[in-house]
Amino acid sequence: MVLFTSSLVYGSTTSYRAPSTNLVPQAADAQQDEISPFPYYFSTSRRPNARTASRLFPPFRALEHADQPTNAFRTCSDLGRSVNQGPDVNRPMVCRYKFSIEQWYIYKGPKTARLDGRSLPVADPEKGTLEPLPLQESLCKEKDGSSVATVVDQLPILKSSGDKKASDDLATKGVVLPSRPTKPSAKPRKKASRRIRFLLWFNTYRKFFCLTFGLNMIGLTLAASGHFPYAIKYSGAMVVANLNFAILMRNEVFGRLLYLFVNTCFAKWPPLWFRLGCTSVLQHLGGIHSGCALSGVIWLLFKVVMNFRHLDVNHDSILILGVVTNIAVMVSALSAFPWVRNTHHNVFERHHRFVGWLGLIATWAFVILGDTYNPATRTWDLNGVDFVHHQDVWFTVGMTILISLPWFFIREVPVDIELPSAKVAIIRFKRGMQQGLLGRISRSSVMEYHAFGIISEARDAEYHYMIAGVQGDFTRNLVNDPPKTLWTRELKFAGVSNTSTLYTRGIRVCTGTGIGAALSTCLQSPNWFLIWIGSDQEKTFGPTISGLIHKHLGPERLILWDSKLRGGRPDTMKILKETYHTWNAEVVFITSNYIGNSEIMEGCKEAGIPAFGTLWDF
Repeated sequence: MVLFTSSLVYGSTTSYRAPSTNLVPQAADAQQDEISPFPYYFSTSRRPNARTASRLFPPFRALEHADQPTNAFRTCSDLGRSVNQGPDVNRPMVCRYKFSIEQWYIYKGPKTARLDGRSLPVADPEKGTLEPLPLQESLCKEKDGSSVATVVDQLPILKSSGDKKASDDLATKGVVLPSRPTKPSAKPRKKASRRIRFLLWFNTYRKFFCLTFGLNMIGLTLAASGHFPYAIKYSGAMVVANLNFAILMRNEVFGRLLYLFVNTCFAKWPPLWFRLGCTSVLQHLGGIHSGCALSGVIWLLFKVVMNFRHLDVNHDSILILGVVTNIAVMVSALSAFPWVRNTHHNVFERHHRFVGWLGLIATWAFVILGDTYNPATRTWDLNGVDFVHHQDVWFTVGMTILISLPWFFIREVPVDIELPSAKVAIIRFKRGMQQGLLGRISRSSVMEYHAFGIISEARDAEYHYMIAGVQGDFTRNLVNDPPKTLWTRELKFAGVSNTSTLYTRGIRVCTGTGIGAALSTCLQSPNWFLIWIGSDQEKTFGPTISGLIHKHLGPERLILWDSKLRGGRPDTMKILKETYHTWNAEVVFITSNYIGNSEIMEGCKEAGIPAFGTLWDF
């Protein structure tokens, strides 16, 4: 049921003085598909409470969204805000002017309403309800000198080019027809230059990858041409050394120690370029992981080919295990390619983990057989003293420890899940956490671990939270079938936000569920500014997240942009540039989707603002 003025029908702005009566509705015609008069008269001699006013006079409710409420309705707008945000729903409303309103109507029509050949805005096409029209109040002078407020709908009147006379008549009467408020028109984004796009593409991740992979390929070329005798003699060591280093870069324990060392030793005092370099190196360690892993696969292929070239002196079991190991390691590596990992997470996890474990077992067998077999005598040497002196044995021991170590921290823990909307699950765990950490959770002890950012007020807080946005089967099941317990690794791994302690001041930009990775930094440090862009955040993410924000973040370091309320997304770079200079920030951290991340990163690069965004290449 929607109320709208008769000026929509007649294009009239005639003012009626309100009689001194209470709010008394006339009976409306209940016939379907009819528009029936339903006038309300508002008396300035009575003060209705907020509940009555908002129920019987919906324009007041719509006015709370107006950017610039007029004087006549300012108290109504204030009232609307108190109804939404505070308990004082019965605060009396004072009207500062005498004003009257035209007749209002109830429309109970079909899905598409038409009036005088014009389509009316339909809010719910299933119910056939109309959108409340934006209103504007204008003051008109009466003959007795009193001012009367006239309510004018803001729907523009459709007219042809021959309506100039009608327009002139309206202008001479001093009536202003305001235009309908439109959504913020987003200017088409200017495409970044090729130089900017290349610099962002060729980031530290790819630099690390090119460095590690390039050096290995140079060594492999020298070995294949006979100019690198060490690699020929110890080709097995070259394989497991690369795989060992690749696993080290992804190990949670090593990562936490590395972040701890950098944050402790280089917080705030070194030059900004050095601290930015530290953050970039820590964020892009995956480049070393990928480069060494792919190099290890190629070195393994080289070793197997060398074994088959000397087929006459090698045992059949060594040749077979070499092929099995090569296939297992190759499948594990290929399943971790970005397009597989990002689009088929379960495929990636099953193959990268379980086939990788199979590859580890095969590697042990391949190393043991290869190191105990003597090709010259074609006999097995089971002397343990000689065996432990081989380099590849100790590299394999280290690789095994690094793979198994995180699994010692697996625990099944009780959780409480809050479902503020069908799009999001808020998962609550016991005990607090430091900022900038991420945690992995699963319904199974060994399968489908998914990483989410951790929100915590402080290290000694009672709880910490994760925000799981519904995107796939795992997160959808969290909403449809909330569990009482979840499996998690109690040793959390560090993200780029963990290096926020290196900087004196910074800005955390996030969109949607990215608030899960961003909020903790701003809660635990007063030197960080939060910009959160989303749609209907309070309704979508619920009172827990909203409460944390309003409890710890004042308006001086917080921008919340509700794209649903404000009619679209903002000019993010304009907001970011202004905040960067006024806040005197040193760095910007971004958590967004692929498109949003790319746009902001390109804008920051062009503006010379140091920024670190979400990684998509792993």
